[in-house]
Amino acid sequence: MTNALIEDLKWRGLLYQQTDAEGMEKLLNEEKVSLYVGVDPTADSMHIGHIVPMLTLRRFQKAGHRPILLVGGATGMIGDPSGRSTERNLLTTEQIDHNVAGIKKQLERIFDFSGDKNGAQLVNNYGWVGKLSAIEFLRDYGKLININYMLNKDTISSRLETGLSFTEFTYTIIQGIDFNHLYDHYGVRIQVGGSDQWGNITTGLEVIRKTHDEDAKAYGITIPLVTKSDGTKFGKTAGGAIWLDPEKTSPYEFYQFWLNTADADVVKYLKIFTFLTREEIEGLAQKVETEPHLREAQKTLASEMTKLIHGEEGLEQALRITAALFSGDLKSLSAEEMKVAFSGVPSVELKKEDKNIVELLVEAKISSSKRQAREDVTNGAISVNGEKVKDLDYVIDAKDRMEDSFAIIRRGKKKYHMVKFN
Repeated sequence: MTNALIEDLKWRGLLYQQTDAEGMEKLLNEEKVSLYVGVDPTADSMHIGHIVPMLTLRRFQKAGHRPILLVGGATGMIGDPSGRSTERNLLTTEQIDHNVAGIKKQLERIFDFSGDKNGAQLVNNYGWVGKLSAIEFLRDYGKLININYMLNKDTISSRLETGLSFTEFTYTIIQGIDFNHLYDHYGVRIQVGGSDQWGNITTGLEVIRKTHDEDAKAYGITIPLVTKSDGTKFGKTAGGAIWLDPEKTSPYEFYQFWLNTADADVVKYLKIFTFLTREEIEGLAQKVETEPHLREAQKTLASEMTKLIHGEEGLEQALRITAALFSGDLKSLSAEEMKVAFSGVPSVELKKEDKNIVELLVEAKISSSKRQAREDVTNGAISVNGEKVKDLDYVIDAKDRMEDSFAIIRRGKKKYHMVKFN
């Protein structure tokens, strides 16, 4: 008998590998289960590349299953060799604790932590791995895993030429200890991970198999790597990664990232990232074909993702900034929103003093000469913080310095500059 959740995951393109597809489907049809996904706190924020397994686990929660979210306080100190050609820098305990706190806040946005039966639960593997002595690790777990078994794993074999420390070599065993611990203490039956985690997941199944009787059943699922149709890496921009932390990537920038999705990718991303129904996504797919200029699919994707990660307030701010920039009406924006909206435009620092508009345009290199600056002003091509300036004697002073520190100057229709005063 097929399982509706598994069928939905297949339709969304979220199933890559399964250790025992038939056994797992039978399990999901018969009972509500606990399953887990792990993330190592290598930074104090996740980026959008991290969230596909998280969102997949959330789909299980919506179907009545219980998500266990493992933050790797212990494994984060070791470093996962998966997908890397070089050794990771080791983090201090203080850095790990700081990063765990940041990630926890983001997980609380995605998952429902309330409810007795299937409320999400956050665990930190430092709680059990940190208590293991070297002797216990080697006798109780190192003995279970054959060296040849480990060398056959892609994540390990691919690093043998460039170099792999014993520390990273043992990472897969520690993740196997995690699965085994969660199986015993939290009733976890399934681990979900990205495609690069297949080797670590199967090590966990091996540890469970060797420490339990033959009735023990556990399963693993991996999710395909998300790619763009043009072959470039998903989740990266010229400015770097797209973070979930609003201090690193503002809700406006986050919204714009999704809004700029290509037509060739948008339906795929709607399936992977949103919780819209099949009917809703197919309706938007139709509009991509018939009315691509309206970009309704992109607007829906951007709104759904921004609301999920940054809440209604974050979405409202993103929409407000987007509308203000489109219309050129900057007066509706607060100083903070101005800074967010124009963080990527050319900027110049000038001394904080009252200055004639013509002199400022030349000094800030917004106009090429005094003659050009005078022409720009009299032609109505210059705006200060959204207000047109046509008076050659206009003085930029305290009233124009937002937060007493910056002003946004526009020349022409779309050329914005940020003048910072210090």
